[in-house]
Amino acid sequence: MKKSLPSLLLLLLVIAPCTYLCYHYNLSVYLANEEQAIRFIKSFGPWSVLAFIVLQALQVIIAPIPGDVTGFIGGYLFGSVLGTIYSTIGLTLGSWLAFYAARLYGLPLVKKIARPEIIQKYDFFMEHKGRAISLVFFLIPGFPKDALCYIIGLSHMKTRVFMLISTAGRLLGTILLSVAGSSLRTHNNGALVISAGAIILLVLAAFVYRSRLHSLLKKGRQQH
Repeated sequence: MKKSLPSLLLLLLVIAPCTYLCYHYNLSVYLANEEQAIRFIKSFGPWSVLAFIVLQALQVIIAPIPGDVTGFIGGYLFGSVLGTIYSTIGLTLGSWLAFYAARLYGLPLVKKIARPEIIQKYDFFMEHKGRAISLVFFLIPGFPKDALCYIIGLSHMKTRVFMLISTAGRLLGTILLSVAGSSLRTHNNGALVISAGAIILLVLAAFVYRSRLHSLLKKGRQQH
């Protein structure tokens, strides 16, 4: 009985909008590229902000489109400041729902979301070095942040700590994507080049250090 109310809330917040958007609007068609996604969000008129926030949340929960695409679109449609704010709201909501779903339904649900090898890679650090390593993973592009939200939900990390880590870890990338999208719309080539260059540097850093972190994860599992 204790889980009946939060379970119902989760169903209303996740399954209802997921079902409506994915099947009624056929997101795979509307969101095949940036231009179609922009037209789709604009079609909601005064509700476009809400539609964008919901899409940002959904890309964490079920990943209908890549997160970098939605972040870029947010900046293009709403500007760098509002785009960052709306993206952060959506990402925070989606991250919390994924985290809370894992906490409610446990490993059987997470196994349906994340591949077994991903769960095994991060299980050790979620238990022994959860806070520090989680922040690092959220900061570096290329890591499966959405799956991590579910995996961290299996840990003993407190909700407020997770929310702080996930929001802070995603913020830099969100800002850069929003600035890039806004710069493209306003034809601010200087800002566009700078933001794109910063994103490329982050991706390159992730590529360089990703193998090292994976080796560290593997070593940690072998020692325990």
